[in-house]
Amino acid sequence: MPDFSADTELLNLSEAAKGLHDLLKISDRDWHQLKTDPHRRASEQISAALIHALQANGPGDQAAVELLESALRWLKREQRDPGCPRS
Repeated sequence: MPDFSADTELLNLSEAAKGLHDLLKISDRDWHQLKTDPHRRASEQISAALIHALQANGPGDQAAVELLESALRWLKREQRDPGCPRS
């Protein structure tokens, strides 16, 4: 018999992670002001990694690892915004 309570809990956690990411992601309006803030960029990427990590049996593991590694580079000041592409 399937464990519906575990499925419901995972769904609730996924929704909470998406809500957190919505709060932390940098909007188009704030992009130029916040794009170089390492804490804000790392927070945005960590919350996105959490969404991927909560995908049960999905392909999100590698994406989560890559996002977490990128967040660490932001916090260590090893990664910077490349700037806007020139036309």
